[in-house]
Amino acid sequence: MPSSVDLTGRVILVTGASRGIGHAVALAAARAGAGIIITGRTLGALEELDDAITADGGHATIVEHDLRDTPALPRLAAAIHERWGRLDGLVANAGMLGVLTPLSHLEPDVWDDTIAVNLTAQWHLIKAMEPLLVAAPAARAVLVSSGAASGSYPFWGAYAVSKAGLEAMGRVWAGETEQTNLRINMINPGGTATSMRAEAFPGEDPQTLPTPDDIASAFLQLLSADCPEHGQLFKARDMLGLYAAPQAKAKRLESGLHMMAQTIWHCRNFRCQILAQ
Repeated sequence: MPSSVDLTGRVILVTGASRGIGHAVALAAARAGAGIIITGRTLGALEELDDAITADGGHATIVEHDLRDTPALPRLAAAIHERWGRLDGLVANAGMLGVLTPLSHLEPDVWDDTIAVNLTAQWHLIKAMEPLLVAAPAARAVLVSSGAASGSYPFWGAYAVSKAGLEAMGRVWAGETEQTNLRINMINPGGTATSMRAEAFPGEDPQTLPTPDDIASAFLQLLSADCPEHGQLFKARDMLGLYAAPQAKAKRLESGLHMMAQTIWHCRNFRCQILAQ
């Protein structure tokens, strides 16, 4: 795939654009010529992104939206249809980490919220946007997954399950749209210096990780009308040749072991409290 992507004239929706990867992808897509629809929960952050896009000569449409508000998605689709009549690109990026704890210790509301945002709301998004995507001559959809979907990630239960479900849904959707002009793929960003990553690995040095800006071009490649791939899972680092230095890997391993030790201590302490009652 080419490293330089021209998205001139394409209308692209990016969810979770308030910060992190969504923010970087929206800005990069706008710089590549796309008209961007940005959604997120934090209006101020969306306005700052809009200012940055405008300063670069681009155009963005702001939609303040919590993905859990699924009834609003058909209304958003209707507004997009009225203004543009199609949608050339979708980046389903919005998501939440939830709580890192053993499956048996998860509170039901945490499980429900994580599945609702990372999986159920994505289905609602697909349902609402598919007619607009199919109406475009060469639409592309990118679902943002995670290494947790296929790896062994103790304590990441709800998040890992939700991302595994998202990948399965992406493959199903791709199979159903094989005979259309819509191409659908999944992407695993890999470890990236975002606030979600910092929440998951509080002891990790973010300087050892690629930034959202570093990996944004991988998304642009999958959003290009020239992208022929369909139903595939890509790793952003592999696409861009981004590999961590050995010392960075060691730091991440040390951070992960520290987090695991803290969680195990918490769980053992929790069990002791229960047994003492």
